[in-house]
Amino acid sequence: MTVHPIEEQSYRILAERVDLSELGPLARAVVGRIVHASADPEYARTVVAAEADLASGVEALRSGAPVVTDVEMVRHGISGAEIRCYLHAADAAPLPSGITRSAAGMRVAAAQHPLGAVFAIGCAPTALSELVRLHAAGEVRPALVVGLPVGFVGAAAAKEALRASGMPAVSNVGDKGGSAVAAAAVNALVRLAC
Repeated sequence: MTVHPIEEQSYRILAERVDLSELGPLARAVVGRIVHASADPEYARTVVAAEADLASGVEALRSGAPVVTDVEMVRHGISGAEIRCYLHAADAAPLPSGITRSAAGMRVAAAQHPLGAVFAIGCAPTALSELVRLHAAGEVRPALVVGLPVGFVGAAAAKEALRASGMPAVSNVGDKGGSAVAAAAVNALVRLAC
């Protein structure tokens, strides 16, 4: 893979500012890509990503598993994998009371991909909370969940619930996250899977 000179320079600067040497090789690649994409070194301290969980995601991608996203922004930020977003599928019928479009989209996504997909959630905490609920109900078993939604309402709690769920996961502690951050994590995994 050809690396653009700007990307090379960016990674040199990153290496000068952030020490990722205590991380395993898969976590180093994922956290490095997140810090690179966000220009936020704090992610080096707040991302939670076990090597075994990341290996599960890499193997799933290598085997052709799709990446299922919560929103189109995450979907459009990922390259090199089969990517699905079911947000608009939630518009096909009236939403149940008290559920967001993103959570309804996760219901559709889980029904379409109950086993072995990589889920990437970067926008909607409610989508992540719904995925955790569906997992607890035995309705979905992802190979990996990249749970990095952003927001002051529910994001930190949804990520904490993900980490407690037992699902293989990448998340971070706190309110930060976002579509670009989730896409960056998946793109690092896609590169590792090649």
